Amino acid sequence: MRLISWNVQWGRNAAGGVDLARTLAEARRLADFDVLCLQEITRGFAALPGHPGDDQFAELAAALPDFTIVEAIGADLAPLGPLGPGVQRRQFGNALATRWPVGRVTRHALPWPADPVAPSMQRVALEAELQAPGGALRVLTTHLEFYSVTQRLAQVDALRRLQLEAVDHAAHPAKAETTEGPFTLTARPVSAIVCGDFNSSFGSEAYRRMLEPLAGSPAFIDAWTTLHPGVTPPPTAGVYDTEQWSSGPLTCDFVFITEDLRDRLRSCEIDGATRASDHQPVLLELD
Repeated sequence: MRLISWNVQWGRNAAGGVDLARTLAEARRLADFDVLCLQEITRGFAALPGHPGDDQFAELAAALPDFTIVEAIGADLAPLGPLGPGVQRRQFGNALATRWPVGRVTRHALPWPADPVAPSMQRVALEAELQAPGGALRVLTTHLEFYSVTQRLAQVDALRRLQLEAVDHAAHPAKAETTEGPFTLTARPVSAIVCGDFNSSFGSEAYRRMLEPLAGSPAFIDAWTTLHPGVTPPPTAGVYDTEQWSSGPLTCDFVFITEDLRDRLRSCEIDGATRASDHQPVLLELD
């Protein structure tokens, strides 16, 4: 299983040019991925720097015809112009593409406690249950708040609660009401991968909290540090785009896996060469 997690900033490279097709070509060059988890995909946000296309989720579907594309919108805003039927809304969120069968998909709105001193937006975690060759597992991709520590910590706590909820569903599943309706079997895989842009530096309070024990569930471990013990991971943001990251590079993109997947962990690397985004991609491989 090969997974790439990448904040692609709507296909904007380190020089400021936007071309989502170019970004996807770079992802294919990096790995023959089975799962591609992307953050900062847009619809209706043509006014952003570089002017992304009207519907990048549709662009993904067209570029990856052999993959299932699922999306989750965090910020869902009115258009800048007049409101009216058929007027495109401005949407900003995450996407997951996979060549494996997709079961239940859940879109979790993350907590957004008031923080009057920090600009912020609604954030989301996209969860997909995948029928992977090594067994079913859940993959979640997310993008936590940048400016507010209060909100980031609340969002980390929510991700941890979601894992406990899944474990409870696995232990106490409810039967389906019918085979045709939406009330399906509630059993869920315990094993999970949670990846994305956590906007939390390596070793920060939010990072440490993500790794704390979970009562009744396998804890999360950092896939990169598990395979590189005692080593500080390289930066994942601001390596080449020094204009947006004027305060210097930051390590804030992670792939966390539940501890029961430890023995299947084969590699986890941060690509430090590509300039296709202001972030560097994280590549994971599991048996």
